[in-house]
Amino acid sequence: MSELDLDSVNVAVSPAEKYREFLATKGLRMTPERSIIVDEIFSSHDHFDADQLIQRLVRRNDGTRVSRSTIYRSIALLEEAGLIRKIARQEDRDLYEHDYGYPQHDHLICNRCGELTEFHNDHITELLKQISGELGFRMEGHRLEVSGLCRNCCRAPTSRPKKLNLL
Repeated sequence: MSELDLDSVNVAVSPAEKYREFLATKGLRMTPERSIIVDEIFSSHDHFDADQLIQRLVRRNDGTRVSRSTIYRSIALLEEAGLIRKIARQEDRDLYEHDYGYPQHDHLICNRCGELTEFHNDHITELLKQISGELGFRMEGHRLEVSGLCRNCCRAPTSRPKKLNLL
């Protein structure tokens, strides 16, 4: 098992073009705002929630304006299109990552600090294939999200609290 540092995988169609095609099936068009949103999401593989995406767009400082409602609607459409996926819910916010053009991987999610660690393990994939075969199930993919405590949150305190002398 190793922490991921994976590059994107080659895809036949760019994320923007795939999104454009999806929108057309819904009778919608690729507006400049939607284009800005998809470009920003796919500019890095950072995990994000809607507010973080809004902040990223504000920091661009290139004069473009995208309304909060357009961002929320676009996130829902991008998820429906299979371009992004929800990976966790933390503190009443949904976290997303772009899924299209990125290799299959899984997540360790710290319940205390919210740290997300991506990993890939071929043994897990093989075990799931074996279990699926035994149960007559045709596996097409998997998502594994393990919750618990990260290394930093598991560390014992370095100093013990002082005892109070109440006498």
